[in-house]
Amino acid sequence: MTARPSGPVTEAFEAQRDRLRALAYRVLGSHADAEDVVQEAWVRLARQDEAAIGNLAGWLTTVVGRISLDVLRSRQARPETAYGHEFADLVVTPADEPAPDEQVALADSVGFALLVVLDSLTPGERLAFVLHDMFAVPFHEIGHILGKSADAAKMIASRARRKVRGADRPAGAGREHQEVVQAFRAAAVGGDFEALLRVLHPDVRLTVDTPGGVVVTLGATEVAAGARRFAGEVARQRAVLANGVPGHMSWRADGTPLSVIAFAVGGGRITGIHIVVDPAKLAAIHLD
Repeated sequence: MTARPSGPVTEAFEAQRDRLRALAYRVLGSHADAEDVVQEAWVRLARQDEAAIGNLAGWLTTVVGRISLDVLRSRQARPETAYGHEFADLVVTPADEPAPDEQVALADSVGFALLVVLDSLTPGERLAFVLHDMFAVPFHEIGHILGKSADAAKMIASRARRKVRGADRPAGAGREHQEVVQAFRAAAVGGDFEALLRVLHPDVRLTVDTPGGVVVTLGATEVAAGARRFAGEVARQRAVLANGVPGHMSWRADGTPLSVIAFAVGGGRITGIHIVVDPAKLAAIHLD
């Protein structure tokens, strides 16, 4: 049995841990999944002959990339797990207060907005885009991870870049975003179906995080119909930032939390809505 890495190798791994975790998080959009990937990389290192590893940083990048790619492909094969990871780590603060360092970090890395765009890429495109454009990994290394040539990896990354640039990239917490969210809220509360359709992108994606898993609804007509029904349960709302994205938290008439809703906006319309109704997650939120 191969001994666990120790001494200089352990120190070298620990020196790479933050970079590896950041890489996996930007590929997968989930801190929990990123931690699992890095831990699996450590397990694989323990099984490896240390003398056979010429470049530990490169070897670990390849391993983390391949494991992350497997996770992405697994999500694609099982649609019920392909959504909802963008809010696996939920940080909610009042919209009228400065965001804490933790929330700023989430918003600056891979929040809901960028994930809406990245989710439109294939696993290979997403990995190539993140590795090259965010971490400057050479194309020959990316190709090695993907099982492609360097030229093929370059083409995949280029295709991904065009898709990202050509997409209606969701806006941040700017005035337009806030105005669109307010218009949606007013239309939902008022039961104005036509107004809801005007503010929703035709291909809007709604994900609802429930105790039993994530439920996905696609298309403006279906999302608008659900929004009108859902609004009837709301007794009180408060504007919040959820992972750096404008939205609101709602409560029932008895004071129990109903939901946290966050919105991605692009081109003056809502392109993505994420609703958290899982009581366990809602109970962990404390707003002053």
